[in-house]
Amino acid sequence: MNGLTIRIGGEADVELLAKLNKQLIEDERHDNAMTAIELKERMWHFIRTDYKAYLFEQGGEIIGYALVDHNRQPLYVRQFFICRDQRRKGYGRLAFERLASLLRTDQLDIEVMHWNESANAFWKSLGFRERSICMRLER
Repeated sequence: MNGLTIRIGGEADVELLAKLNKQLIEDERHDNAMTAIELKERMWHFIRTDYKAYLFEQGGEIIGYALVDHNRQPLYVRQFFICRDQRRKGYGRLAFERLASLLRTDQLDIEVMHWNESANAFWKSLGFRERSICMRLER
């Protein structure tokens, strides 16, 4: 686990990032209905603008990623994902700690779906605290 590295993703990684993003959407039970092609196009847009994708690697294998908006202050972690078969091994905490160190900041913003209890518990265990509640009316 100490061999976990982080590299910035580029154009060659967009398809992989879109695939991982699809898994994130499924796992958090998000209502985003974008197709794989739409997610790929969106990821292209992200990394061509103010976002950077950070790929987490262990032993030459991608085990997760984060997508960070570098145009916001504090920085905004839009997506953070550890692959399903790599969870509960300490990689999430380690990847986040290394990412935060790499970003050289003491403040980060995230959003978590309120029904995603495991994600809420994970982020709170890292010291994140609730600041607001986002609500939506759907009729």
